[in-house]
Amino acid sequence: MNIQEYFARISYNKSHKDADLQTLTDIFQHHIQAIPFENLSMHCGEPVKLDLQSTYNKIVRKNRGGWCLESNHLLFWALQELGYDTCILGGNSYEPAERAYTAEMNHILLKVVIKGDSYIVDAGFGGAYQSWQPLMLISGKDQPQVPGIFRFMEDNGTWFFEKVKRKHYIPEQSVPFTDTPELGNIRKIYTFTLEPRHIDDFQELNTYLQVSPDNILRKKSICSLQTTEGLYALVGWTFTEMKYNYMDDMDVVQITTLTDEEVEKTLKDKFNIVLENKLVP
Repeated sequence: MNIQEYFARISYNKSHKDADLQTLTDIFQHHIQAIPFENLSMHCGEPVKLDLQSTYNKIVRKNRGGWCLESNHLLFWALQELGYDTCILGGNSYEPAERAYTAEMNHILLKVVIKGDSYIVDAGFGGAYQSWQPLMLISGKDQPQVPGIFRFMEDNGTWFFEKVKRKHYIPEQSVPFTDTPELGNIRKIYTFTLEPRHIDDFQELNTYLQVSPDNILRKKSICSLQTTEGLYALVGWTFTEMKYNYMDDMDVVQITTLTDEEVEKTLKDKFNIVLENKLVP
C-alpha cells in the first residue's frame, strides 16, 4: 500500500507535510468526491472483506467505492500514514422508520486530534447526511457547511449527531417538501461514544450486513457520491442529482428512473465505476 497511489486515486496533489486541519479538510474533501459510498459488491455476488489490504485493493486499485467500514478504514490508514493522531469510533445509526437508534453498533467513524482539539471525520455516511468538512467535537454548537447545519449533542458520555433538515425543490412538483415528514426540522443521524475501537470489532457486523435479509443494504443497491455542488445517488434504478442551497435554504432534486443498460452507463459516467460482475439492482 502506498500513500501516493491513494493520493492519485482521490486526485490530491497538494502538500501534505503538515498534519494540520487545512490538510485534513483538503484530503477529506478529495476522498468524498472521488470515493463513492456504495454497497454494490453484495449485489454483484462479491464478498466484502474487512482487512485493510482487501479494502485498499478494491477502492484504490479497482477504482471502487465502499460502505462506511471500508471507506473510513482506508481514510484511517491514510491519516495515520500522514502522522495524524486518529482513532476509530463505533456508532449506532438512527432508523427513521423505527424512530430509534440501532441496538447494535453499525457504523464506523474517526476521531482526529489536532493541537488538542478533537474533530469527527466521517467519509462513510453518504447521501445527504455526508458532512463535507471535519466537525469539531463540541456539544450544542451549530456547524454550518454546504450540505446544511450539523451539530453534536452530548449526554452523559454518549454523543448524538444530527443535521438541520432543508426543504427540497423537485422541478416536476409544484410544492417543495421536507425530506422526512416526521415532526421538527432535525434529522437524527447516529450516536457514538469516544471509546476507541479496532477494525476487528466490526467483523461480525460486516458478515451480518452481507447475509441479513432485513437490513437496508441487502434490500437496496446504493451508490452515492458527493460532487462540488451536491451529490449523485443511485438507489436501485433511481438516479437522483441534488444541488445544495439552490435557493435560500432549499436544495434542488432531480430524479430519473433508469433502465438496466442505463444503470451500468450511469455508474461509469457519474461514479467512475466499472463492475467486474453483473449488478442486480
